[in-house]
Amino acid sequence: MVQTVASPEAGPQVSILREAHINAFRWMLLARTLDDKFASLYRAGQIHGGVFLGRGQEALSASVGIALRKGDVFAPLIRDQAGRLAFGEPILDAVRTCLGSALGPMRGRDGNVHRGRPREGLLPMISHLGATISVVNGILFARRLRNINGIVGAASIGDGGTSTGAFHEAINQAAVEKLPLVMVVANNQYAYSTPTSRQFACRRLVDKAIGYGINSHTVDGTDLSDCLKVSSDAVNLAREGHGPQMVVAGLLRLCGHGEHDDASYVDRRLKQSPLGRDCLKVAEEQLMQQAWADARIVDLWRNEAIQKVEEAVATVQREPAPDPYQEDWRALASTHLLEAREERAE
Repeated sequence: MVQTVASPEAGPQVSILREAHINAFRWMLLARTLDDKFASLYRAGQIHGGVFLGRGQEALSASVGIALRKGDVFAPLIRDQAGRLAFGEPILDAVRTCLGSALGPMRGRDGNVHRGRPREGLLPMISHLGATISVVNGILFARRLRNINGIVGAASIGDGGTSTGAFHEAINQAAVEKLPLVMVVANNQYAYSTPTSRQFACRRLVDKAIGYGINSHTVDGTDLSDCLKVSSDAVNLAREGHGPQMVVAGLLRLCGHGEHDDASYVDRRLKQSPLGRDCLKVAEEQLMQQAWADARIVDLWRNEAIQKVEEAVATVQREPAPDPYQEDWRALASTHLLEAREERAE
């Protein structure tokens, strides 16, 4: 692993900032590399089902994953590969799920992003995104009843998810109960192909927080420095007992809704606006400007990411697919419950 070295004049705060930026950038780079590989495998017909990329949202995603800690809860969005990795998801979980390996967390039952490690706080993504928030609420409330304090739950959704009834009910509940929820909204300007102008009438999406009586934060989702600061501030406020925090990030999806979508409906003016910046390139420029990395080091990090992805894919391609004649098709929760009963019986 290649690391930069701080100058003797750099104070501890600068050192912390440098390490945070480097850490986040490397997760972003690994996520982008993995996404690019998935896109290639999908086009080659080796992935069945959907492939949804986080291109353009890695800075926000990685920042949220880094801001959380062990014991917290993270409910990711479909474009949260960077956050998943930063929160601790093994790269093999992602590859095994997409390639349908029987050794994956879904045992080859799901072809894209509905995977997770609930016991470790990483929840499977719920396609009906507004419903994700209430699940996080339930976990946070259950821990409160068990006197487990200092825990934060982050739920990530897109701008379209804020238009659902489930969003309203869950945010209202979190506000009334003052739950330590961090509601992360990636405002990528489109709910699939529906522009935000057809989704809500308030002047800004973040204004919705006012009606629920919760704190709100806006962030430039293309700027890693801004994402790191705002995500950290929101998580700390929730952890310190200040109730739910809503973080709304302005950015643009730099790809279609999925690899099956050419995104021809996206306004060209948005692509040419600051929202259309590539957050990975912006983060790299920031590292260069601060002299926290140079081109040689970034190339080494990029090669390391490529090697990790290629090794993971090669490993999984040698693994078996599920055998329909041997597979136990009970729900995973039922299987875990049965195993727990058998352990108690022994």
